[in-house]
Amino acid sequence: MSLLLGAIADDFTGATDLANTLVGQGMPAVQAIGVPGPDFDPGGAAAVVVALKTRTAPAADAVAQSLEALAWLRARGAAQIFFKVCSTFDSTDAGNIGPVADALMDALGTDFAIACPAYPTNGRTLYQGHLFVGGRLLSESGMKDHPLTPMTDADLVRVLGRQTPHGVGLVDLATVAAGPDAVRDAFAGRRREGVRHAIVDAVGDADLMTIGAAARDLALITGGSGVALGLPENFRRAGLLTEQAAAELPRVPGPAAVLAGSCSEATRAQVESARDHWPAYNLDPLAFDAGAAGAAERALEWIDAQPAGTPVLVYSSTDPDGVARAQAQLGRDAGAAVEDAMGTVAKGLVERGRRRLVVAGGETSGAVVQALGVTGLRIGPEIDPGVPWTETTQDPALALALKSGNFGTPDFFAKALGMLDAEAAGGAP
Repeated sequence: MSLLLGAIADDFTGATDLANTLVGQGMPAVQAIGVPGPDFDPGGAAAVVVALKTRTAPAADAVAQSLEALAWLRARGAAQIFFKVCSTFDSTDAGNIGPVADALMDALGTDFAIACPAYPTNGRTLYQGHLFVGGRLLSESGMKDHPLTPMTDADLVRVLGRQTPHGVGLVDLATVAAGPDAVRDAFAGRRREGVRHAIVDAVGDADLMTIGAAARDLALITGGSGVALGLPENFRRAGLLTEQAAAELPRVPGPAAVLAGSCSEATRAQVESARDHWPAYNLDPLAFDAGAAGAAERALEWIDAQPAGTPVLVYSSTDPDGVARAQAQLGRDAGAAVEDAMGTVAKGLVERGRRRLVVAGGETSGAVVQALGVTGLRIGPEIDPGVPWTETTQDPALALALKSGNFGTPDFFAKALGMLDAEAAGGAP
């Protein structure tokens, strides 16, 4: 099967989320960690999602890496490009959504693209260009306290307008409700008005399917995983996509561990739930007196003292006050130090035979897969919306669940490991 859709994700969990969405819609997809080398084998997948760690990188670096990924995808025949961003549109006024989208559009020779981060299944909806999270405006949600990309404006036309010198407009919900033809007409109208980026409203999956159908001929789509729901059907209607076999759970033996670096409300609740059942170690950056390496070494010594085979939790997740204290003492380097420590801990866990890892947080997931030298992931069944189990393409394989900080139910960690335990026991997950 030739490559139909090429995707560039600005973080690792977002890439997994997108690949999971495509697989769920019958489109075989694999995830590449970083821009693939010449020997990377997609294995007949119809979509390749290139996972980058560019969400909070300097804009020039994010643009350069994204263009490199684009060149790789186009060289392999990708018919359409998807720029995957967070469903909470995580960014700053300097980017990186606007700068990267503009650079991709220039390279593709197109003057119009859409942006739609809506993901209703996970509580992200767009109305009149305003993003809601769990029924609350983005600017009133926990994202307002994000340590790296605080989102204090829910109007995405304004947010994206501050990141690009080009026109940003809106295709509203009433237009989307009128169907794909009306949406295509609106795209043409916005283009005539000089709009380069159109924010598109969506409050339900039916809206996302409509937008996907209307975006059939667009060279670039920017958005969260939700708007990708309708894309596989375009290729299916054209006779380019056939059904695939059901996704399979990783068959990876060995004890498990959870690494939680996200400070989101969802992850903090998951950490609290797991602490009631498993040994837990707080990787507190304020205690990094010997640096990240020393902190990781102490965490691994603690892990060695735990009962063999018992899942362990290593976490740095804290509330906004804890984040503020760490940044006041360590500055923005606090996050980088925790990521370095988490990557070192992950490597130590694998060396100790723990080959089943659940990782919470996009930045933490990026640090972990890079420390482990992961180059590709096969997508398995979904644990919670937007989060599947994956299996690395390396030998010996690892089972990884890379979770966006905001995703998952409070019992997510136990649920994820329970699926693998049920599979190993020969039962239904």
